[in-house]
Amino acid sequence: MKIISAEFVISNTKLSQCPKPDKPEFAFIGRSNVGKSSLINYLTDNKKLAKTSSTPGKTQLINHFIINNQWYLVDLPGYGYAKVSQKTKSKWEAFISDYILKRENLQNLFVLIDSRLPPQNIDLDFMEWLGIKGIPFSIVFTKIDKLTSSQLNKNMMFYRKEMLKYWEEMPISFITSSSGKSGRDSVLNYIEKILAQST
Repeated sequence: MKIISAEFVISNTKLSQCPKPDKPEFAFIGRSNVGKSSLINYLTDNKKLAKTSSTPGKTQLINHFIINNQWYLVDLPGYGYAKVSQKTKSKWEAFISDYILKRENLQNLFVLIDSRLPPQNIDLDFMEWLGIKGIPFSIVFTKIDKLTSSQLNKNMMFYRKEMLKYWEEMPISFITSSSGKSGRDSVLNYIEKILAQST
């Protein structure tokens, strides 16, 4: 897939304020500071599209971007260790779950995982919840440039072993690096494949 245009549409905290669900939608979510905004900018080849920050929890809204005037890319708030109040965190969880469960044109949720870390319960629990709710999702391992190939393979094997304790098979997954410029084509080709099946 070639991305010709990527434009910001709207930011909000309510499902009712999202764009009309008349185009396929692909959302990205992950634990705070997993590299979500950087990945979105890398995928769209636009360094200024999603706001990046070294401070966890920078994304606090549902951000919609229109891609090639054909589909929406959605940047969802991160979960986990952001330094925000419990009240704010609960508010995020409410509108994120509302979006995930009720957004009728959501085709796939990309769950971002830091490839450098051992399996985190917060990620495993979130994916288990998606499975129970029947939400289609894929795993995107980020920051693979921070590891040697042997470390990466070891971590991937460990993650697969942990996932298969709860899943009959490993969900579709991708390995990416925004700074190392890898994984872009595989993610975009997967989106293109889903788009072709949905038309």
